[in-house]
Amino acid sequence: MAATKPLVIVESPTKVRTLKKYLGNEYNVAATVGHIKDLPPKEMGIDIESGFKPKYRTIPGKKKVITSLKRSAEKAEDVYLAPDPDREGEAIAWHTADILKKKGRRFHRVLFHELTKTAIRDAMASPEALNLGKYEAQQTRRILDRLVGYQVSPLLWRKVKSGLSAGRVQSVALRIICERERAIHAFDPVEYWSITAHLEAESPPPFTAKLVKKEEKKIQIPDEASATHIVDELSGVPMVVDKVVKKTVNRNPLPPFTTSKLQQEAIRKLKFSAKKTMMIAQQLYEGIELGPGEPVGLITYMRTDSTRISMESAQEALRWIKEKYGEDYSLPKPRFFKNRKKVQDAHEAIRPTSVYHTPDKVAPYLSNDQQRLYRMIWQRFVASQMKEALINQNLVAIKAGAHIFNASGSSVKFPGFMTVYMTADDEIENEKRKDPLPDLAEGMILKLNQLDPKQHFTQPPPRFSEASLVKELEENGIGRPSTYAAILSTIREKGYVNFLKGYFRPSELGFIVNDLLVQNFPDIFNVEFTARMEESLDRIESSETAAIEVLTGFYDPFKKELNSAETGMLSMKGIGFPTGLNCPQCSKELSIKVGKNGPFLACSGYPECNYSRDYDRDEKGNIQPVELSVDEESDVTCGKCGNPMVIKQGKYGKFLACSGYPDCRHTQSLNGPGSGEDTGVKCPVEGCGGNLTQKQSRRGKIFFGCSRFPLCDYATWDKPVPHPCSKCGAAFLVEKSTKKMGTYYTCLTKGCDFQTDRLQA
Repeated sequence: MAATKPLVIVESPTKVRTLKKYLGNEYNVAATVGHIKDLPPKEMGIDIESGFKPKYRTIPGKKKVITSLKRSAEKAEDVYLAPDPDREGEAIAWHTADILKKKGRRFHRVLFHELTKTAIRDAMASPEALNLGKYEAQQTRRILDRLVGYQVSPLLWRKVKSGLSAGRVQSVALRIICERERAIHAFDPVEYWSITAHLEAESPPPFTAKLVKKEEKKIQIPDEASATHIVDELSGVPMVVDKVVKKTVNRNPLPPFTTSKLQQEAIRKLKFSAKKTMMIAQQLYEGIELGPGEPVGLITYMRTDSTRISMESAQEALRWIKEKYGEDYSLPKPRFFKNRKKVQDAHEAIRPTSVYHTPDKVAPYLSNDQQRLYRMIWQRFVASQMKEALINQNLVAIKAGAHIFNASGSSVKFPGFMTVYMTADDEIENEKRKDPLPDLAEGMILKLNQLDPKQHFTQPPPRFSEASLVKELEENGIGRPSTYAAILSTIREKGYVNFLKGYFRPSELGFIVNDLLVQNFPDIFNVEFTARMEESLDRIESSETAAIEVLTGFYDPFKKELNSAETGMLSMKGIGFPTGLNCPQCSKELSIKVGKNGPFLACSGYPECNYSRDYDRDEKGNIQPVELSVDEESDVTCGKCGNPMVIKQGKYGKFLACSGYPDCRHTQSLNGPGSGEDTGVKCPVEGCGGNLTQKQSRRGKIFFGCSRFPLCDYATWDKPVPHPCSKCGAAFLVEKSTKKMGTYYTCLTKGCDFQTDRLQA
């Protein structure tokens, strides 16, 4: 029987459409739809005694996919395995080969770094062997994560509360956030003062200069008295231009994006999360329909830490720049960027697959978010091949007796690459250039309008934003570009951190889990140790070391710490963390414990003393017991006697009680009937992933909020209904009710006035 056409297997169904366009009828194309095998979900799945052998299982729900793959490959002698060109993709390729192995069948590994006609044809013409080193690196990471997660997490369940988890890398990210928060708590601000002179020259505009020296020494102004004394000294003293330095400096463009730099810039410029950035980049890589039946991969592979670009892509960019901007903006030859040490160079940087797919040209085929991210990637790449910008800098020293003031200004002499792209920092710098210096010459006497002394305080280290945390992880070698988005999402989803006003703050639970892990596993959850482990995985990939050596070297000390923690880790259900505070009832020490409603303070003398309280932390991180408040009013009436209900504080939190007590003893949970009930509507906040559930306000009023609160604070008083708006396409409507109109449904989307009194089936 004749063999059927060769089979190409990719990871994503989206790629199938793109590949079929370029491969035509020469090949069959199928997709695994992600991983098809993994470790079992409800057990560790690692046979430690047999050399850490993993016990792979077919992922539940993938049986139909596997059946389809076997049917597609039934008579094929050649199977081309083309999942993503990274470690995860390599694992998918190996597992696929394992389920499709057959006598006489040949397997080829194909790496698509971009989904264009040329790249696809070239990759198919030069297939490789399956990469054992890359597969073993992925498998080792997976085993390491299981060894930690499936042995430390149950420990946290027993010692703290059920449902908690520890991760080999996520716990280090949590540690970084907690240590920064404690540095903020420990910081003591120091007062200092500045003095600014508001000046005018013979020609406008007016400008300012800062006092920097006295008698050629750097000046320090510690307090108001010192500032006032200096202002008095300067009274009537002429302000004379002492020195003018004018120079022109070159500003070179940055390299095209790596994964981490793309995430950082998208967070800062586009306000995307790291997770959202990667999701949209994946869509741009896999293929966008530029017209009917024309799927095109718009960018190269988006998981990379390399700044390398191909000669062809650089030359194409130079050609486009010359056509658009002329010789003045075009380089005589391509500009290439050196990679940092230890960077994997398998992939290029993230760039457009063709600069002739300009953002304006492809805009009609992209969503708004896709358009914004693609524009940024395209602009950064094109700018990297443009001439440097020339910046005029003016530095002026102004003498006032023994005092020296400095003023500076800059202007763009030649914009070069900045015509196309400026980073978030470039844009900030560009704003400053809107306040230029006037034309100044040495010896010029200036008019002093005002001396402005101002009080300042030194600032604590800043909390981490998503962008700065990604940068911190990258600089410390924690995780890899492909894992940053997952790390940030996991620590938020577990409730270990709160993300408030764009910055990470540890929750009380986060502090507790971090402290227990650091105390009991000082090596495993150490930044340097985790970075060295990443280097070990790289050495496995390059066949410089064996996986068994890395696993044994990790597990032996880890097992000792694990055994010690089994008995030595403090129980937050029992003793708890000592606080150094005395119980107001019996004077014994108060401890932090964790109950079903979260962390709280309790007397170590329990059960003899039953004192317990919620607690807060002040700005220095000190624990402050929250004293019980007097009864609060509510908007709820008693269902038994009709009296108003009041909000009381009980041992397990607040609840509603009838104000008619003791005649009426009716109480009601503040959670209320239906509270927590899922409306079937997804939270509309982009990238959130939560559901809208029924809740009750502190005064007992019903509202609907995101199930991921406090990580997401979306809420509405109106009941969401899982029915799309037939006018604007919004995912849900809300139910309203008035005496005049009765019950009706309306859309919350700004600018949409859709309203109906009945829902269509």
